Amino acid sequence: MQIIPVLDIAGGIAVHAQAGDRTRYAPLQSELVPGRVGDAVAVLRAFHAELGIHECYVADLDAIQGGAVQRTLIRELAEFHTGFAGALLVDAGTHLPEGALEVLSCGASEVVVGLETLRAFSDLEAIVKAVGSSRIVFSLDLRLGNPILHPAMQDARGAGPDALGLADQAATTGAGSILILDLGRVGTGCGVDLGLLESLRRRLAGTRLLAGGGVLTRLDLERMRDTGCDGALVASAIHSGRLTASDLAAVSQMNQSGAKASRYVADWP
Repeated sequence: MQIIPVLDIAGGIAVHAQAGDRTRYAPLQSELVPGRVGDAVAVLRAFHAELGIHECYVADLDAIQGGAVQRTLIRELAEFHTGFAGALLVDAGTHLPEGALEVLSCGASEVVVGLETLRAFSDLEAIVKAVGSSRIVFSLDLRLGNPILHPAMQDARGAGPDALGLADQAATTGAGSILILDLGRVGTGCGVDLGLLESLRRRLAGTRLLAGGGVLTRLDLERMRDTGCDGALVASAIHSGRLTASDLAAVSQMNQSGAKASRYVADWP
């Protein structure tokens, strides 16, 4: 299972996401980079140097909330990231093919298309056709288990679409990866919804499955891995020091040795 650290950026700096209340996100203070408050590039550098992790999920909160894409900062992150064997997954509120192409032009490896900003699943299908299945991650955005639908969502089936049905629709468009991201759990340490994760794993056996929101301990990661999760998004537990480099390495080593390994292979504002 991949461990994918998270960077939430707003107004050109890194911020600390908690429970999805974006009005209260404060500049990030991370034990990985003491004294470098809000320094997104320094944090990304620490993910590489201190944790030995070369993947990162970046949430551009300005763009997700309808503002401009933070192109300069994303490019700066991507330029540092170049040369490492990992992916830079970027959610910048993309909901049309041209938006996906813009994010890729900034240096992202994969584009995250979030349910909360998507207007129609036909748009997701058009994005997949424009940039390729392997470069698209559909984010199943939830708030304490309830789907966060954009007001303009046109073709979500059913009067009250549930998480499983929405994930099925996204998979049908050809999205190569599905991310379960419960914003209400982010930064709370309450853990991900393992029941939902298990249900999605059974339904989407051939799809790369990621999850984030609420990871606190190494045990959380082991439980996610044992459900067949391919990648875990982690933020607060890393920045607070609750999850250390040795914890993350231990989870990876168990996976590589085959002990309790996921049954699925892998190729969270």
